[in-house]
Amino acid sequence: MSKTILVTGGTGFIGTNLTHRLISLGEKVICLDNNYTGSLNNIKNLESNPNFSFINRDITKPLTIKNKIDQIYNLACPASPPAYQKDPIFTWKTSVFGVYNILEFAKTQGNIPILHSSTSEVYGEPLVHPQKEDYRGNVNPIGIRSCYDEGKRAAESLLFDYHRTFKTPIRVIRIFNTYGPYMDPYDGRAVSNFIVQALMNLPLTIYGDGSQTRSFQYIDDLLDGMIKMQNNSINFTGPVNLGNPNEFTIKQLADLVLKLIPDSKSQIVFKKLPDDDPTHRCPDIALAKEKLKWVPKIKLEGGLIKTIAYFKTIL
Repeated sequence: MSKTILVTGGTGFIGTNLTHRLISLGEKVICLDNNYTGSLNNIKNLESNPNFSFINRDITKPLTIKNKIDQIYNLACPASPPAYQKDPIFTWKTSVFGVYNILEFAKTQGNIPILHSSTSEVYGEPLVHPQKEDYRGNVNPIGIRSCYDEGKRAAESLLFDYHRTFKTPIRVIRIFNTYGPYMDPYDGRAVSNFIVQALMNLPLTIYGDGSQTRSFQYIDDLLDGMIKMQNNSINFTGPVNLGNPNEFTIKQLADLVLKLIPDSKSQIVFKKLPDDDPTHRCPDIALAKEKLKWVPKIKLEGGLIKTIAYFKTIL
């Protein structure tokens, strides 16, 4: 029997992909978003689908939904640095008040299972590499990124307090850098920046000297991990890292994008590294392998080819 699933942040990058995946699996999806960083265009092709409905709502306000909900995926929060730094107080409220409102709603409706999307940003500028889930992080609590980093850390704390106090069934994932179709082309992240700049023959902007590293996960791999985590039968709460452990420098990423867009006339330029930008970020995924039998399958080049093809349709 199909489930009715609430996806908060459902018009954003990950939420849109998750909504499409769940509907393709035969589930009914209620997509809730205020479109602060998401777009209704992302779900336009679902408007006539009887298994889909949309609610325009801000989760910093108390949540009421008439439908019986079987599961919740919480993806509601600006996730790219330009987006979450645009209104840092709203970002913090979305992370913390938003999670509180979701938890209260779930509790009053019979303890609905919640999968919460946390982030690798809870590790800050890591002193341990790669990062395991038991690493407590090295976060600047008053920096320009702290509205997001500390908001997500506070949300995790609240989720586990509800789990201990009210037995709320929770699943917490820490998402590492993810890319793919439905990314906002102007969200300021490295993958989208480089692809857009290369397609438009603009200089590829690297902040710093390009030696800082990231691990890039294609969206389909993340969705596999999220669905496995939500539906795991061993009551595994996490937190668990979901990311691709293959590490690349930002310069390697830029070079690969230019290789895959051979007609581009773009050149690479270097600019000052923003404050508090991590120099290294890479997940240890041993726990995901053990508990979820999950490993990412899509290599960076293959994922970029699909992402470039998508961007060509929207630029």
